[in-house]
Amino acid sequence: QVQLVESGGGLVQPGGSLRLSCAASGSIFGINTMGWYRQAPGEQRELVADITRRTGTTNYADSVKGRFAISRDNAKNTVYLQMNSLKPEDTAVYYCRMSGVVNYPYEYWGQGTQVTVSS
Repeated sequence: QVQLVESGGGLVQPGGSLRLSCAASGSIFGINTMGWYRQAPGEQRELVADITRRTGTTNYADSVKGRFAISRDNAKNTVYLQMNSLKPEDTAVYYCRMSGVVNYPYEYWGQGTQVTVSS
């Protein structure tokens, strides 16, 4: 059974930084894309950033470009999100997602980690 285990969330002041990590436990094959989503209270879940496992091609939401950086460690099936210059509007639950194809498409989600940006 594959589980995605997230860590690194917390409370930070505006302008601060946090680094999120998401590691896949169990056997997972055929990953194509690893990414981070977030959901603020009363809002829909939205893509923050994703990265392709093979080439490392990245994609960012406009609201985080230049402030956040996504990276991955293929050997560890781990994806990271470095978040700098955090703003109160970045406050949300952040979810990790990994997707791919093995005979058929699949996706796994993490349990979510709270990020709160407040003074």
